[in-house]
Amino acid sequence: MTVVSTPPPRLPLRRRSFGPGVSPMLRRLGEERATGVLLRERGALHLADGQVTYAESPESPGLDVLLTTGRVLDSGVWREAVARAGEDRRVGRFLVDSGRVTEGVLELCLVAALFDAAYFVLGPSSAPARFRYGGAHWLGPVRPVPVAALERETLRRRELLHRIWPDPATDTAPLVRTDRAAEPPVPTRQEAVLGKVNGVRTAADIALALGRPAFHTLVELRRLATAGIVAASPPLRPPRPPRSARPPRPPRTDAAPEQPPPALDPASVLLTQPSADPDVALLRRLRDALEAL
Repeated sequence: MTVVSTPPPRLPLRRRSFGPGVSPMLRRLGEERATGVLLRERGALHLADGQVTYAESPESPGLDVLLTTGRVLDSGVWREAVARAGEDRRVGRFLVDSGRVTEGVLELCLVAALFDAAYFVLGPSSAPARFRYGGAHWLGPVRPVPVAALERETLRRRELLHRIWPDPATDTAPLVRTDRAAEPPVPTRQEAVLGKVNGVRTAADIALALGRPAFHTLVELRRLATAGIVAASPPLRPPRPPRSARPPRPPRTDAAPEQPPPALDPASVLLTQPSADPDVALLRRLRDALEAL
């Protein structure tokens, strides 16, 4: 007898339009060749002469994490570079000129960190954006990215995630393993991500723990969700509010406390009801006479 395993259900894939751009303000700043920092709800973009030189978001590991976790630099070397060249906004140049890292490796890691953080910075937001004119980022010019290229890559990444698994809950919620008897084998990159899923960590936490770009972690997690191995942890139900109770009435001071009426048996109810029946009237007189003894 052949047992055919049923694949996990897939969410319906709907065609989705992400619009012609992601930030009209960013596009305008690029056209103005502005220098400063664009502040949004989920991070910031640093511009110099209208091009993006750096991006940072709390949901994405920074350049320092990618360099140190990937064993390109020692954390002490990074701190030294920031201390010696940060004020002059030439940290990148200092690392290359001092032979701590090659220019090609630095550019590769910077572009990876920049695109990674920009994906979150340029995500949908209900908060207003603002731009602060000023000097360039302390890293200095390494590999500036044109605004148009950054927008194209951000849109491409949104569409990619939507094709893999259209439910974005796994991007931000704590993640859990689904209750399955046996998990199918997964590739090595997904295995490392899966090993960090503990019901508490989010995708950003896992990316930071692994020292990987956060977007790549989102891709692996959505693939695991497609396979039915990982799911977003259901939100905790808020405690039910207590029922509003009627405030107690203050005790009466001008009268004796109320006593509950005595319970009446069926015979007493019958004898207290008015009736024209002579037999009932006789019973009442007998009751009264017995009570008077």
